Amino acid sequence: MEDLKHFLKKYKIELLILFISLLFSTWLMFATFSYDNGDMKIATKAWSDFANHIPLIRSFSFGDNFPPQFPLFSGPPIKYHFIFYGLVGILEKLGIRIDYALNIPSILGFSFLILMIYLLAKEIFKSVGVGILSILFFLFHGSLDFINFFSKYPLSQKTLSQITHNTRFISFGPYDGNIISAFWNLNIYTNQRHLGLSYGLSLFIIYLFLKFKKGYHNQNLKKTFVIGLVLGISFLLNIAVFLMTAIVLVGLLIFLKSLRRYIFISLLVAFIISFPQYLFTQTLSSNFNLTLHLGYLTSELNLLTFINYWFQNLGLHLILIPVSFLIAGKMQKKILIIFFSIFVIGNVLQFSPEIAANHKFFNYFMIVSYMFSAFILVKIWNKKYFLKPLVLAIIFLLILSGVINFFPIYNDSKISISDYPNNKNVNWIMKNTNPNSVFLNNQYLYDNASLAGRKIFLGWPYFAWSQGYDTLSRDNLRKQLLNTNNKNLFCKIVNEHKLDYAGFETNLKEVDINLSFFDNNFELVYINPNSGYAIYKINSGC
Repeated sequence: MEDLKHFLKKYKIELLILFISLLFSTWLMFATFSYDNGDMKIATKAWSDFANHIPLIRSFSFGDNFPPQFPLFSGPPIKYHFIFYGLVGILEKLGIRIDYALNIPSILGFSFLILMIYLLAKEIFKSVGVGILSILFFLFHGSLDFINFFSKYPLSQKTLSQITHNTRFISFGPYDGNIISAFWNLNIYTNQRHLGLSYGLSLFIIYLFLKFKKGYHNQNLKKTFVIGLVLGISFLLNIAVFLMTAIVLVGLLIFLKSLRRYIFISLLVAFIISFPQYLFTQTLSSNFNLTLHLGYLTSELNLLTFINYWFQNLGLHLILIPVSFLIAGKMQKKILIIFFSIFVIGNVLQFSPEIAANHKFFNYFMIVSYMFSAFILVKIWNKKYFLKPLVLAIIFLLILSGVINFFPIYNDSKISISDYPNNKNVNWIMKNTNPNSVFLNNQYLYDNASLAGRKIFLGWPYFAWSQGYDTLSRDNLRKQLLNTNNKNLFCKIVNEHKLDYAGFETNLKEVDINLSFFDNNFELVYINPNSGYAIYKINSGC
């Protein structure tokens, strides 16, 4: 009992942060994805991303997806980091309803990240205040987006109501043409559910190395192997975060002489474990190679436009971070230099067909660099009493855009997706087709076969294109198969791509379908007279 009291007293702040994080994360995840009477309820701002995640989850829970393929581009090995969604699929396979199967790991991952932000900031700066302020800056980004908001809605008696009832993000660059990015809002963590756990695990690994004790060689060595094992396994949790973690560890290896042997061993173990995973994801030749791309999303790149882009997106952090570097200690300077290399890499190299995907590098950089903003503000707060109002004003300006952009998530509505208890099409596919079946489809998003865990020939092209698949050729081939008269050519392609069924909405007008070709050559095994959804068994007819 005394040990418990001592533990609670010693870690009361950490436990309080964890408790609040769990409460907030639970609301955040269930507010964006839930389940009701056989229907999936998906927040409108998460709807497009979940059109990628749900088929991936279902390919593991209701389908047979081993060795893993991307279920929206059947055939080649998967190039996407699938471990998180594979775990969710296994949980659903074990009987846990899909909203709990997805939300519980999401809650734990996001809460873990918040706790690790506090612990790492506290470890680096030896300050509880810096740790707490770092969490605040993480949750509410410091861009200058509030200026855009008030230019649209000038200050008035209605201002508070306009903020709390807001349903749209102020800016959503680059997709709406604005300079301020969409990726700093909390929706990045509600939409990309694996991201919170990935960042949390990365900060945990760095935190463990910073906690290594001199003179405890055997103990440190054991931790070293475990860290290497965890890092190696995390490769397919998030490839980009794995890379960033490795870069940070290389930086620590260079700067921290006492940790070199341990970090080297961890990196070696991680490499041994991750290399086969890398080879598996590279089995498919990609249409994209690593390229030089300067300035991230800066348009008409020059020094002034580059500075303006990041001042708009980082706000006062762009001033506070370098100033804090000047007064930081030697060890703290080294850490910021290491993480600044992540910022540089994100502004210099393009890792995927879509440059916007580099946002992961900047999200990661911001997590730690914001700790330095917190550090200088806490230092000023503690030094000069008369400057405390100024510190409060700066904090207010640093979180104002994030607070305003929180309410579109809070006020978001949901879209219902009819799932297998209510959806006769999905139900039939689950009961009457092999879990490993592949469907030729004409519907991109939330296809019936995808909801049933089956692979489809091509889902929404953006998802597969962003991973390097040749979606243009596949889409042209899909249209050719749906509107053909040549059975020999049709069957040649069907056999080549191992297609089992053709399942399509006959009422969908976006793609031409030669129904008479399918009626005359293949067995119609299912038809829904209400929706017009039809399934033909094409493998036996070829």
